[in-house]
Amino acid sequence: MAESEKSPDGLELSKEWQEAADSRAELLRYLKEQVPQIFCLKKDASPQEEEELMQSRLLHPLECFLFGEDPQEGLEKLKQGSTSSQLCGRVFKEGETVYSCRDCAIDPTCVLCMNCFQDSVHKSHRYKMHASSGGGFCDCGDVEAWKIGPCCSKHDPGAATAMVTDECVLEPELQERAEKLFRVLLCYIKDFLVWEENFELPAELQPRTKDNAYYCVLYNDEHHSYDHVIYTLQRSVNCDQAEAQTHTALIDKEGRRAVKRGTFRSCQQAKDLIRANSEHISLLPLRVEILTATVMAHQTFALRLGPWFQKIIGYSVGFRQAFCQVALEPNADRDQPCLISRLMLHDARMYKGARKIVHELIFCSMLMETEFKRLFAIEFTKHYKQLQKDFINDDHERSISITALSVQIFTVPTLARQLIEEGNVIKVIVDTVLELLREHLDDNNRFFFLGYSSDKFSRIQVIFHDLRYILISKPSVWTDELREQFLAGFKDFLGLLKCMQGMEEVKRQLGRHIAVEPEWEAGFTLQIQLRHILAMFQDWSSSNDELLLLAFKECHSVLMQCNNQPFHREATDYYMCKHILHVRPYKVSQEPVSIHLPISRLLAGLYVLLCGKGIIDRLDNPESYDFTQLAELPLRCVVLAAQVSAEMWRRNGLSLVSQVYYYQDVKCRDEMYDKDVLMLQIAASKMDPNHFLMLILLRFELFEYFNGSCTSKDQDELRQWNRLTEEMLYLLIVVIGERYIPGVSQVTKEDVTVREVIHLLCIEPMAHSSLVKGLPENESHETGLESVITKVATFKKPGVSGHGLYEVKKERLMEFNPFFYHYSRSQHSKAEESQKKRKAQEGNDKALPPPLPPAFCPAFSNVVRLLCCDIIIHILRHVLQRAVEDRPVNWTEAMIQRALHLIGQALLEEKTQLEDSTVEEVTFDFSLKARIIGSEHGKSVFLLLYKIKALPSLEAQKDMVKWVLQMFEIVKCLREKSSPTVPMSMETKPEESAQDKEKAERKRKAEAAKLHRQKIMAQMSAMQKNFIESNKMLYDNMPESGTQGEPVTSTVSCAMEQRDMCIAIGPQRGSTIDDREVLTCILCQEEQEVAAQAPAMVLTACVQRSTVLTQCRGKIPPFRADGPGTLYPLYMPPELAVGTHTGSCGHVMHATCWQKYFEAVQNTTRNRLHAELIIDLENGEYLCPLCKSLCNTVVPLIPLEPLTFNYENAEIIGQHLTLPRWIQILSARIKGLKSVTQDNEGSSGIGNTGLCGEGQPDFRSILSYGVQEPRKFSDSITEMLVVCATTVHRVGLKTAPNELCPRVPVMAWNTCAFTIQAIENILQEEDKPLFGSLQNRQLAGLKAIVQFSASQRLKSSQAVIQRHFTDMLGVLLPALSRKNTPSLLEVDCFHLLVGLVLSIPSLYQEEAVDLQPSAVSSAYNHLHIFHLVTMAHMLQVLLSSTDFPEVEAGEETEETRAAAEFHATVSQHTGRLIPDASSSSLAERVKKGIEPFLRCAALFFNCLTGVHPPEELFSTSVTSQGQMEALCSYLALPSNVFQLFQDHRDTVTPLLQRWCGSPAITKALKGKTQTVRYPRRRNRLMDLPEDYSALLNQASHFQCPKSTDDERKHPTLCLFCGAMLCSQSSCCLSQLDGEDVGACTAHAATCGAGVGMFLRIRECEIVLMASKTRGSTYPAPYLDDYGETDPHLGRGNPLHLCPERYRKLNQLWQQHCILEEIARSLEVVNVMFAFEWQML
Repeated sequence: MAESEKSPDGLELSKEWQEAADSRAELLRYLKEQVPQIFCLKKDASPQEEEELMQSRLLHPLECFLFGEDPQEGLEKLKQGSTSSQLCGRVFKEGETVYSCRDCAIDPTCVLCMNCFQDSVHKSHRYKMHASSGGGFCDCGDVEAWKIGPCCSKHDPGAATAMVTDECVLEPELQERAEKLFRVLLCYIKDFLVWEENFELPAELQPRTKDNAYYCVLYNDEHHSYDHVIYTLQRSVNCDQAEAQTHTALIDKEGRRAVKRGTFRSCQQAKDLIRANSEHISLLPLRVEILTATVMAHQTFALRLGPWFQKIIGYSVGFRQAFCQVALEPNADRDQPCLISRLMLHDARMYKGARKIVHELIFCSMLMETEFKRLFAIEFTKHYKQLQKDFINDDHERSISITALSVQIFTVPTLARQLIEEGNVIKVIVDTVLELLREHLDDNNRFFFLGYSSDKFSRIQVIFHDLRYILISKPSVWTDELREQFLAGFKDFLGLLKCMQGMEEVKRQLGRHIAVEPEWEAGFTLQIQLRHILAMFQDWSSSNDELLLLAFKECHSVLMQCNNQPFHREATDYYMCKHILHVRPYKVSQEPVSIHLPISRLLAGLYVLLCGKGIIDRLDNPESYDFTQLAELPLRCVVLAAQVSAEMWRRNGLSLVSQVYYYQDVKCRDEMYDKDVLMLQIAASKMDPNHFLMLILLRFELFEYFNGSCTSKDQDELRQWNRLTEEMLYLLIVVIGERYIPGVSQVTKEDVTVREVIHLLCIEPMAHSSLVKGLPENESHETGLESVITKVATFKKPGVSGHGLYEVKKERLMEFNPFFYHYSRSQHSKAEESQKKRKAQEGNDKALPPPLPPAFCPAFSNVVRLLCCDIIIHILRHVLQRAVEDRPVNWTEAMIQRALHLIGQALLEEKTQLEDSTVEEVTFDFSLKARIIGSEHGKSVFLLLYKIKALPSLEAQKDMVKWVLQMFEIVKCLREKSSPTVPMSMETKPEESAQDKEKAERKRKAEAAKLHRQKIMAQMSAMQKNFIESNKMLYDNMPESGTQGEPVTSTVSCAMEQRDMCIAIGPQRGSTIDDREVLTCILCQEEQEVAAQAPAMVLTACVQRSTVLTQCRGKIPPFRADGPGTLYPLYMPPELAVGTHTGSCGHVMHATCWQKYFEAVQNTTRNRLHAELIIDLENGEYLCPLCKSLCNTVVPLIPLEPLTFNYENAEIIGQHLTLPRWIQILSARIKGLKSVTQDNEGSSGIGNTGLCGEGQPDFRSILSYGVQEPRKFSDSITEMLVVCATTVHRVGLKTAPNELCPRVPVMAWNTCAFTIQAIENILQEEDKPLFGSLQNRQLAGLKAIVQFSASQRLKSSQAVIQRHFTDMLGVLLPALSRKNTPSLLEVDCFHLLVGLVLSIPSLYQEEAVDLQPSAVSSAYNHLHIFHLVTMAHMLQVLLSSTDFPEVEAGEETEETRAAAEFHATVSQHTGRLIPDASSSSLAERVKKGIEPFLRCAALFFNCLTGVHPPEELFSTSVTSQGQMEALCSYLALPSNVFQLFQDHRDTVTPLLQRWCGSPAITKALKGKTQTVRYPRRRNRLMDLPEDYSALLNQASHFQCPKSTDDERKHPTLCLFCGAMLCSQSSCCLSQLDGEDVGACTAHAATCGAGVGMFLRIRECEIVLMASKTRGSTYPAPYLDDYGETDPHLGRGNPLHLCPERYRKLNQLWQQHCILEEIARSLEVVNVMFAFEWQML
């Protein structure tokens, strides 16, 4: 039905509705008739048809009703009156990249979408990027979310129109119609989305006739896996696998799916079956409902109304406000909440698709309007508890739960404050948590998490995020109402903490090990969730003095109500050093103790805030605070940690060790360990120091030990006492020395971070990410590192691998404290070791004295009295005395180290006080007590130190003792003299001079050693010279020694010899020296000489197909072995679309050793679980025994035949064997061989070539120029030749192994040619010289491959090779060509050259005798073949050139003349189809074009003949002209290459004519076919943008070509060609060899011949692929500013391209090392379960 016919219908209808008395009833009546007709009526209506009908019959009339006229006209009017919204409001999909600004965001939840970010000021700030979990929306335009730059350039309203958007008012009639329509439709949506199975249709929607069509609808849940559902469907509703998969995918995506349509009975049957079948697999059945077709139709339409509403609301702010008003208006029935609340309350029972619609409606309406956002927030808070309960019982993820909207509301500062004032949201949230955790409370009203459900618990944890959101920005102005409500919420929060105080207490196991490990993770999870909330409550409280005092009192009173771990005995008196402590006994090792004390710790935090603000004295009756009591529980906790460390709790299992670990770990220590230390410092500042120390000794259970009233012979007990003493001394060091807490001393938060960073870097230089992990985060996930790092450290940039490191600056090392309280045991020893090492390297003593701490604040100043009280002196004397007695079991070095540190702390304190005030004022008298107490028995601290200094067992502490004694002297001088500086310098002088002497002595020794070394080196080099002089003859004769001891012909002078050495082919070629190689087998370690008759030595090798050199990326020509007209593999097309590369890691084995090793690998690998992932046994793969490179064959090592060339003979032959004569002889030989083999196919008049002069050559005249016997090889070499050739053939052609296939020798020549081309490509790319720069492994591999290819023909049928030779020669000599011989432009000349050179010896084969050409014959064969091929290649270059370089025309030279003549001839033969050019630019162009060919030829002939190349080819400093000349001389070409055409004019002119006359060439010249340009384009990995966000931007706009939905995709970039693919997605699966594979695998098959290198953009990692089953990940070449990669964007810092790393990736590809890299990484990772790489 046409749109035009339908439109008036819509307008008429809308008029009817408008005029009706009850337009609601009319509207519903219309929907009752139309909706079932459009949806769910026919079994298989197409979605497109449904869409069109809905648009014309339903939505169009509704829009007409809304506008009261034609919608288009109404819309135009609306647009004129309204402005666009300032808010972006884009709702994020799962996986979409979002950006947050660390400098400007109010909190980390404020994010921008990709487009807004790119156009905002934040792009140049410190931003973070991460993947959205879905459901949030872009905060662009929200003034409350950003400190600066709230709008991007698109959403910036400009100053004039700022915030006018809210003023847009609709005309009254339009407003009325909108509200009326919205009310009806929103009710309709609500009714059908909250539908239950047993509901009846309302009267106005009841159909007239009952239809008997029903649907069986299956719903999504998180209990059943994909496979479960597919299995169930196949068993229950008779559908095949594919159908079941489609159903399941849609159920997962939409949340439900109708899986059957039919009568009620058949649907009921299906329902029962589904439930029964799904119950078999998992205990819970799937949720299935039976709905009538009418209800299904209405539900479908209700869902479609969602996007329609979004569209309408988007038209105008007025519509949006009307919608919000309708959604939030109170219900007429008072009991019922408003429409939107009813939808929210039903959220957990709705399916995915419906939820998404509702959430999107809320996003685009209420959250975009400030006032309605407030009203919605109040509704949300009102129902908060119910919504959270529903979420806890729901099994869907949070991202699709209505509760996820809390982040949109609670993080808005003004809203959060309003909600605290009006709805006391803190109380609401805390009550919700308490109610949900009530089941875990024990009889004492404390949490006990035994047997908790981790899934449910993790859902409850999410509620804490909401509390964090509410507290994220503290108020600057406090109203009475806000203060009152906050306090009420705080009291509730204390109620939650009260349930945690003392929970999960532990009791030490004695005798038997604990039977069941207690549950501890839940408690710590709670603690981790609360750590920021606790800090925020303290922060909020501290922003108002009155509030802080009230909070402290409240916290104290709640703590006093707690009754955990009470005392069970009465107080007793304890005596030590004439001091009495009256306290109740409690033994941590015998009575229950808990690590959870949140209230005690919160109190300590609040106390320090009171001190910091200086209002501690405003507390009422301070004497009511019993600090002994307050410190009791934290002290027990510290003692528990000490006892666990002393291994007294071993029988309590790992759970306790884990708890203590977390207690001190960076994740929890802020609100656990640190606060316990703080509480002890508070107690120490308020208690008598002697009493405090006695209390500590008591709780550490060391009181009797230090009183000397207990001894023991039990080794274990003694060891425990020693460890406890260490821990107790350590605690004293911490309590006295750890002052870096704002409020305890005058430090800032920045000072605290600086100190943390210095101590982390004292362990070792660290990467930025490691530093961040080692620092505590605040609620905004910030550590404050960036602001301080430059002050304390220097950055060292990373190399090609590894990451950037920070090293601590030298001047900050004086702040190092070896007993820093945040060090773990291992960190402590590492830091100490590295600092001592550093001091030793600098030549200083190894003492690590305590650093000078900042002074305590007045409230804490009494803590230092601990250092000079009687008990501390007693403790120190006791410890030192034990060391002096030197009974090993009674003391440890660690105890002494700690004691020395404490003495150092005391002396530093005394020194500081003496320097700051007069001696009389200073009451701190540690040094006096240390000298006096016990001195009568020679046991004062001071005297004991002297005794310790002499102990050999304390050698390591000697420097420290020295430093302490020195400090005693300094303090003594300060006490005795009024001017402390003089004695100080006097005191240090002797020490300094001693140090200087030591340094000088060391320096003198080093100099002497250096001189001695130089003397010996000089002697050795003199001896070496002497030896060379005396054995000069031996050295000089080395290269000339002839073969088999023949005398060297004296006629050839030395100079002549040198000159000849540097020509590889032709009658002037150099000799091959007898270079004997003796190699060691890496398996049996035996040496053996490489010889032709000896047992074979083999090189490990890997053969692979490659597209590295391709000129037509993505097009791999199909090869069919039996296919007619397939030119490849005999002729390699010039595009080099796919070649066969053979590479080696250069390791040598005996063939027999390799065979044994290979069999062993095969046998053991079959039994290993994951080995087949790395090694494909079927294809003969193995890992090199030495370097673990992946290999799939071996190449036999064949030595070069030593050869002394007979120049006289060559000269004589040369006079006869000219090029035309040579061609005649070859033609005759080929013709003769054909007649011998009776193969007359295609022998069309070879005799009459027009090239023969007088005297027709005879069939055998070829033999008259010199023949010899072919080389004989040992059986094992022959066998290895076959092994290698078969692999090359099998891999290169992807065919079954067949050693008799005629293509085997061809593939050997091809791999030889391709490997040389690949190596030449690498050398050119890296700008390295042609010779001398290859790695040994590459060189050894190359030589072996060339010799293998040359020898391979001996193992093949000579007739086959003769035929191949004839076919290849046919390209050059058209007289020999057959009907399918390609034209000159269709072959690669270098492959042709290699094939011809390596196959020509087969022509010398006679029936009865095996013969091969002599050295001289070969020299001429090579020369003529090479000249012919070079001329053909020059023609190729000319024919394919269109762009000639601009060259200044100089005077005419021989070269330019010859070039011009060549051009004229070719131009004439091609019918003037080639472009004109100046002769000089023409010469340049051709020379440039043939250079790669000549470079490859030089490599080839060098490996084939072993003739040394000229020196110019060993350096890059030679000009390109010089290099060209060196190449020409080495390859026996005239330096002016065009000279060839002059020299052989008679021969070549007819050839040129035939070559150019080929129809294929004419076609190409007319532009009808593509030709390759020379020199070929060098492939590199595609260019990547410098900034990673540009790639993310590209990925965000990526649309999968095969799917229309907006589901999350994994855009993946092919680095070879730049194609963007959709990986790991079912939409892009395709078939490859009859198997389903993902887009990347399918792409790699055509783009990289199975090898791929992909960048997964959202994951920021490289994937290397080598086949369907093999792949590995590799770090992306993008680094952040700290030189680190960021896989999966975990850290989210801005990333930039690192060119060096990208270059390395490029090399990995060009050098064919991807396979090797994958094998190595798989070997290291050792995966148990294979990742399905083929699905990428």
